[in-house]
Amino acid sequence: MSSCKRYLPCLILLLLHGGRGAVAGKVSAIVVFGDSSVDTGNNNFIPTIARSNFWPYGRDYDDGLPTGRFSNGRLATDFISEAFGLPPSIPAYLDNNCTIDQLATGVSFASAATGLDNATAGVLSVITLDEQLAYFKEYTDRLKIAKGEAAAEEIISEALYIWSIGTNDFIENYYNLPERRMQYTVGEYEAYLLGLAEAAIRRVHTLGGRKMDFTGLTPMGCLPAERIGNRDNPGECNEQYNAVARTFNAKLQELVLKLNKELLGLQLVFADTYQLLANVVNRPADYGFDNAVQGCCGTGLFEAGYFCSFSTSMLCENANKYVFFDAIHPTEKMYKLFDLPNRNAAWTGLYGHACVQSIMHIDTPTAPPHTTLIVETISYTILNYSTCTINFIL
Repeated sequence: MSSCKRYLPCLILLLLHGGRGAVAGKVSAIVVFGDSSVDTGNNNFIPTIARSNFWPYGRDYDDGLPTGRFSNGRLATDFISEAFGLPPSIPAYLDNNCTIDQLATGVSFASAATGLDNATAGVLSVITLDEQLAYFKEYTDRLKIAKGEAAAEEIISEALYIWSIGTNDFIENYYNLPERRMQYTVGEYEAYLLGLAEAAIRRVHTLGGRKMDFTGLTPMGCLPAERIGNRDNPGECNEQYNAVARTFNAKLQELVLKLNKELLGLQLVFADTYQLLANVVNRPADYGFDNAVQGCCGTGLFEAGYFCSFSTSMLCENANKYVFFDAIHPTEKMYKLFDLPNRNAAWTGLYGHACVQSIMHIDTPTAPPHTTLIVETISYTILNYSTCTINFIL
């Protein structure tokens, strides 16, 4: 199924009670780089086994057809697009059914199984980050031809750029294959990856990108596949992997501060989703889930990709009860929890110099200004070089 369809954008009500200096800002498009967490179908069009354009993937997506998303439905970036009043589904750049007009409001260059390290992409022959950036340059040229120089530059400068990448560098590459472990300690490999992340951000900035969100690593040791592969404590989270995710995230936050100081006009935020997923895994019932240790597909312990299609007789009945759809990737319901705008939070660091002071759910009674209703928190590092804690209602 093609990623590109005609939609009437939903009306999204965002109730912001901002602090000093907070101003409203527009987002012209959502532009996405990364791996399977944000691949909306690019791998459908390349020769790789890292695909999900077959059932049961997509079973809860729109008309129930697979799109290449590694989930039962939409991804977090789809919900983010919708929350900004843009189309509710972000198309894959390599989908030839998509016109430049459709791509002008959102596009994903992401490729499942890729990483910051080009060697990670080589494991399953997918699109490297360098290739994603080359496609982005091609995209900007196409925009200029279709829209004119001035209009294209406005789209590029007002777009929100989302990066979701890095997990595969550790679980698919560093801890799975010997080459990088022979070259680097874990700390050295983290530094190597962060250097690649910095170079990528600088390239997009050079091409006109200004508003960016770099998502940190989640507790990758708690993925069902990593639990079953935990030799020291089978079935439990791999705490070594989780510790690596935390140290990598800390260093990534330092990089965010550095780049915001150095690159003119850059408004880069760090999205810390680690604690949210950790909380869900530790207390699934609090979030409406029954199962946080197995995927919905098959046994839920190791199946992903084609293995899910081989075990459809064991597919769970209701994916909304599961945190993970397969042994690696979250369900649509979990991805929606990662969608902060749909919880009436906003990246005010992208539009001003102050954090949101209070956020009110659209279904709650009217609350006085500057009254914050807190159920869960996510921390963002923003333009004024401080950490902004965003509070939102689930």
